[in-house]
Amino acid sequence: MSPGKLASASEAASPMAAGARLEAMRRRVRLSRMAVWVVIAAGPIALCVAVASTPTTVQAAPPAKPTAVRTAAAVPNPGGYAQLFLSAWLRSHADDATSAQARLAQSMAPDVELPDPASAAQSTPQSVTAVRSAQREGGAWSVTVAAQYADGSVRYYAVPVAADRARASFTVTGAPGVVAGPARAEVAKSAYGVTVPEGDLSSAVGEFLAAYLTGAGEVDRYLAPGVTLSPVSPAPYTAVSVQQVSAVEEAAAAEQVSADGTKVRVLARVEARDADGRWPLAYELILKARSGRWEVAALESGTSQDGGAQ
Repeated sequence: MSPGKLASASEAASPMAAGARLEAMRRRVRLSRMAVWVVIAAGPIALCVAVASTPTTVQAAPPAKPTAVRTAAAVPNPGGYAQLFLSAWLRSHADDATSAQARLAQSMAPDVELPDPASAAQSTPQSVTAVRSAQREGGAWSVTVAAQYADGSVRYYAVPVAADRARASFTVTGAPGVVAGPARAEVAKSAYGVTVPEGDLSSAVGEFLAAYLTGAGEVDRYLAPGVTLSPVSPAPYTAVSVQQVSAVEEAAAAEQVSADGTKVRVLARVEARDADGRWPLAYELILKARSGRWEVAALESGTSQDGGAQ
């Protein structure tokens, strides 16, 4: 090929090569722009995917701990233990340490000597009863025990007793000592200060107690609606008579039965009889007025100085 033609071909190829390089550059720019947009577009999507795919952890609140409620445990009272020991000890004799009473006393108080009564000494007690227990430090107790004899005399003993840590076991730690008996307590004036005359209320009380103690008649007919009370069975007495009725409320002494719903508290002193004699008894009652009559609403147990339940 002639030099002229070679030059012409070379000149023609140069623009083509330049155009190819320019197109390649443009392609790279377009690809770069697309990559940038892809990254920008992928950013929020990736963020959403990450948020959606991230597990949500909810921490549960720790369960509330139950509040411990402490109740004072009942302290075992060694009164019965001391009573049993003194009964066995008083019935024991040092000359007969193998008797049942002596062996019992020694098992309960190993370090306590047995008594040595003379042949003409007072007979053994008819009854032995614990009347008071005083707790001291270190598990120690002092129990006052009364011994009653056939002639009516009473002798009081202080018995020292020790308890273990669990307060489940006891031991008599020393010989009993004779002490003065408990003094008589002062009692407040009775709340039953209103004297109830003979009339509807005293009759209702007498008829009810007769049915309750002798089986004469039905107890239910004297009870207020809704009140359930069983008579003493078997009936211990053959007759009951009212000696005195006292009340807390003035309404109990009125000549006429009070308005329906009125309640009064009364103390009835009665005399009960049986084949063996007569027996003075006392009962606290609550009566309620209904339809012109008094009905028993409650039979109180024990004696309360405030006049019983409201």
